[in-house]
Amino acid sequence: MKIESVELKNIAVREIQYPSETLPEFLLVGRSNVGKSSFINALICRKNFARTSSKPGKTQTLNFYLINEQFFLVDVPGYGYSKLSKENDRKIGLMIEEYLKKRENLTHVFMLIDYRHKPTEDDILMYNFLKYYDIPITIIATKFDKIGASSRTKQDKLIKETLKINENDFVHFSATTKKGREVVYRIIEDSLKK
Repeated sequence: MKIESVELKNIAVREIQYPSETLPEFLLVGRSNVGKSSFINALICRKNFARTSSKPGKTQTLNFYLINEQFFLVDVPGYGYSKLSKENDRKIGLMIEEYLKKRENLTHVFMLIDYRHKPTEDDILMYNFLKYYDIPITIIATKFDKIGASSRTKQDKLIKETLKINENDFVHFSATTKKGREVVYRIIEDSLKK
């Protein structure tokens, strides 16, 4: 896949603000600070298009990135950041739920988890929540390059057993080395053909 054009097309907090186009949409979810902005930037081959921040909880809206005028990457606020109020967490939850329930364009979900750690309770809840909606999901294990080769088998086992996922729904990803990018492109391309 060659990325020829990228545009932040819509910023939404409710359904009326979603794009009017009926193009396929790929949803990105994950804990705050899991590396969603870095994942987007690596995919679209732009350095700082999606703003990365050392402060978790920065994204508070649904951001619709139009790619090649063919599909959208939809970035949602990260979950599980303890400094955000419970009320704020609830609002974010409702915003994501509204999108999942009402958006017919939703084609696939990329759920990002930090490869260095065991998936949290929030990760497990989010994964089960997404499975409930019966949408194809791929787990993207970010920061893959931060774990030494000798620990990777153990880490793979831990993640797969915690989330109860199979081999085909799991991609190692590094925004630094671009490992996994071609696999993600393939998933997107295959979904676009359906």
